[in-house]
Amino acid sequence: MDHNYNNPYPNYGGGGYINSSVPYDPPALAPHHVYYPPQSSSYQPHPSHYPQYHPPPNSSPYPPYPFQSPPHYPSPQPFPPYQYPGGYGYPQQASAPPLPLTSSTVDTTMTNYNAHHPPSDAYSSSSTIDHQFINLSMQDQNITPPPVPYQHSDHTSLHPTDSLSTSFGSLSHVDLSQNSCNLTNQQFQTVSLTPASKKALKVLLLHGNLDIWIHEAKNLPNMDMFHKTMGDVFNRLPGKKTRITSDPYVSIAITTAVIGQTYVINNNENPVWKQRFNVPVAHRAAEVHFLVKDSDVVGSQLIGIVAIPVEQIYSGNAIEGFFPIINTTGSGRSSKNGPTLRLSIQYFSMEKLSLYHNGVGAGPYYIGVPGTYFPLRQGGRVTLYQDAHVHNGFLPDFKLDHDMHYAHGSCWKDIFDAISKARHLIYITGWSVWHKVKLVREVANTPEYTLGDLLKMKSQEGVRVLLLVWDDPTSRNILGYKIEGLMATHDEETRHFFKHSSVQVLLVPRMAGKKHSWIKKQEVGTIYTHHQKTVIVDTDAGYGKKRIVAFVGGLDLCDGRYDSPHHHLFRTLQTVHADDFHNPTFVGNLAGCPREPWHDMHSKIDGPAAYDVMTNFEERWLKASKPHGLRKLKTSYDDALLKIERVPEILGINDQPYFNDQDPEGWHVQIFRSIDSNSVKGFPKEPREATTKNLVCGKNAMIDMSIHTAYVKAIRSAQHFIYIENQYFIGSSFHWGSYKDLGANNLIPMEIALKIASKIRARERFAVYVVIPMWPEGVPTASATQRILFWQNKTMQMMYETIHKALVEVGLEGAYSLQDYLNFFCLGNREATVSHDHQTPAALGNTPQGVAQKNRRFMIYVHSKGMIVDDEYVIIGSANINQRSMEGTRDTEIAMGAYQPRHTWATKLCSPRGQVYGYRMSLWAEHLGVADLDELEPESIECVRYVRSLSEANWKQFAAAEVSEMRGHLLRYPVDVDQRGKVKSLKGFEVFPDVGGQIVGSFLGIQENLTI
Repeated sequence: MDHNYNNPYPNYGGGGYINSSVPYDPPALAPHHVYYPPQSSSYQPHPSHYPQYHPPPNSSPYPPYPFQSPPHYPSPQPFPPYQYPGGYGYPQQASAPPLPLTSSTVDTTMTNYNAHHPPSDAYSSSSTIDHQFINLSMQDQNITPPPVPYQHSDHTSLHPTDSLSTSFGSLSHVDLSQNSCNLTNQQFQTVSLTPASKKALKVLLLHGNLDIWIHEAKNLPNMDMFHKTMGDVFNRLPGKKTRITSDPYVSIAITTAVIGQTYVINNNENPVWKQRFNVPVAHRAAEVHFLVKDSDVVGSQLIGIVAIPVEQIYSGNAIEGFFPIINTTGSGRSSKNGPTLRLSIQYFSMEKLSLYHNGVGAGPYYIGVPGTYFPLRQGGRVTLYQDAHVHNGFLPDFKLDHDMHYAHGSCWKDIFDAISKARHLIYITGWSVWHKVKLVREVANTPEYTLGDLLKMKSQEGVRVLLLVWDDPTSRNILGYKIEGLMATHDEETRHFFKHSSVQVLLVPRMAGKKHSWIKKQEVGTIYTHHQKTVIVDTDAGYGKKRIVAFVGGLDLCDGRYDSPHHHLFRTLQTVHADDFHNPTFVGNLAGCPREPWHDMHSKIDGPAAYDVMTNFEERWLKASKPHGLRKLKTSYDDALLKIERVPEILGINDQPYFNDQDPEGWHVQIFRSIDSNSVKGFPKEPREATTKNLVCGKNAMIDMSIHTAYVKAIRSAQHFIYIENQYFIGSSFHWGSYKDLGANNLIPMEIALKIASKIRARERFAVYVVIPMWPEGVPTASATQRILFWQNKTMQMMYETIHKALVEVGLEGAYSLQDYLNFFCLGNREATVSHDHQTPAALGNTPQGVAQKNRRFMIYVHSKGMIVDDEYVIIGSANINQRSMEGTRDTEIAMGAYQPRHTWATKLCSPRGQVYGYRMSLWAEHLGVADLDELEPESIECVRYVRSLSEANWKQFAAAEVSEMRGHLLRYPVDVDQRGKVKSLKGFEVFPDVGGQIVGSFLGIQENLTI
């Protein structure tokens, strides 16, 4: 029930190669270790229950795609070794002397700002903009910022200013068609503003990266007038004199989206930040705004704005200097020594960023996703899972390269086995962990222990068992009086079960930092959650050694999650799901209701990256277990974490066996997170030190938001197709037709749309498949659910409109459908009645559950959080595609990104056929109910139209009055997309079948952060 928004609180909720479980050889030092593959065993593919694929007849309503020339794949180029924090695929600039920190301020002529620019409420406080998306920030105090190679004489040209009326009001700016400042005797001049002209600025698309330095500000006003007055009173008294003044910081905004933010410097009117930001952008804008603010206890006050026109940076020229800070609330005039901000900014378009040009890349120097907390780890094994359980022989066999075959893993059984075999440690994180859940069901020769009994048994064997579970603020257990939480996470129930055992359970509330405002603290504690789902254990490494293995993905160990690709509605109600019924769509009498089938994605990491997952657990545990109150008086307190460096038989991260890039089963893996310093211990407190660890500096927190970085990197690097399964799909609100200031500013939807548009302009094929739930979990008529559907509709329409514009540019708007490039799907099932089915009492009547039971249909809830790119790269984790999961200061998340170096386009120069390919084919077989789709390339128009035709046929079967058994589960999402990109509900289906609720959603009320 992850992210159930029908109440004031949020509700959150495979496979691999054969013989991948054989122990590694003894560890040796890389790279001299010679890898001996595991002993092979004969492989007998299971008989397939699926009909074979037959190409559709040539009766398509669309003309054949004209650009089917053989694709050109450049020879793989070795990447140079990556050096933090520079690089990032940027063109290198000529070196120049370091910029001085002193300045010589010249006489300036200030614009009468208020005469042309009314005060902006949106910039007057932190009510909106400080809670919006803060993007990738990088800083290194040891790197000198690249100065502009000035070619002027000692004269600075001043030009008339222009203005643009934006959603924040009309902002004055400096015309920077010439260099705005020059370097004379190592001194800076302040750039002047002249009266604004009526000329409108050009709105241009910034798609690439911005390299920004915020150096310093001078002569800022004292915004703390009340504190100044009180300070004057107390300073008359004997003792140390304290001056109280502004606590400045700078936010960087494009249109309505905050893309970067400096840290706060307390009591300083001449602050020096020297902070660097390498920011991915995909925004249409006329100006980049630098908002200088004063941090207050209850929010912030705007001191003033510097606005840089996009037109002046669009060519890639670097601009640097001191710029006047324009006060939007005062007279707009400045004295000779008025406030100024020293900054530099340079734009690198996608064409100049080689990092994104070759897909995953090739060679030993490929660095993975740069600028992240955890680096790319080479070597190891990965197992990919779909659903909690896969029955042997149910899914078809898929042949891979090197005469390998894809093996469909069973996630919960593997977790059960891993826990059972652990000898030293079992660490579990979860949004929900329920002690009564059974991981293994109906598996021969396997005991059906509950999770709680299994963990108690392991702890009695001496294994260190630690659980980190989100503390639902609505659940309580006071003196034995239990209050079940609105989210039904069983947190108090699980803690009580383990109370008198050696299993240690920490219920961890989602908390804001001490320096946050009271309003922010209430928002974070009430709305947001700890959403990570990991299991970490030690396992046999052979030769008397142990190594660490980690499970990462979307599956919580709780009720409602156990399912298989069958996704039964009624047939398991008296067997597998007899004690595990879950369907929050219905209220009241649930007897005989269809259960809510659950589809998910998960992974197992066996190798160096598993140690990074353990590091995440340790950092979170140390923060959550930190002594408070009277416990602080103790000289020491028990640290429950097992220090593996003190256990000789457990291999360390550097002791892992090395597998070279020629190993066909080898993986390279990188761990990503959305989390801030309020949830972990170990992030540096000093902002300048934190950015050396690639942490983003927030207003009052250090942030790891590398999941968003990883998604953007993968999408930008995609060359052929993208396949996404996700519980939510909301973002890039800055480019919507309305509600631009909502704050759902993650770049993922816009980056996908721009990727498709660029391929259309290049006359190359590209396809995107997105699978989402039919509706968010919960009651579909509820206002919060309707809001989510409304935001989702806005996201879809923005993407389709962007694709339409690209088709118009190349003259193909009348020839091809927008859905030849982008398609949204959902999953559903329908079961015909058989003799042993559970019958429903007549009392259900005409209620939604009664109608659903009569029609014997229900959606399959898509809880996955994964993406596959070009059959070479996969991301799986706990993070949804929405602002909650991507921002880093909201829900805490974890994900893995992985690829096999022998199975990439850059290595093979043709379609990879490794495990990522096998995983995608296995997912498609489950959803489509057909096999042998491998002869269709996913990006081809034939494949897109064939998959769409199957989904349309499945929807007709799902929605029909007559009940019939469904083989395939993939349904078209029930909307129509016209040729201009407008998205509306499917004709005849304005509401969801049986349960109601507008398909395109609705929005009435105030905007909030809960549903984005």
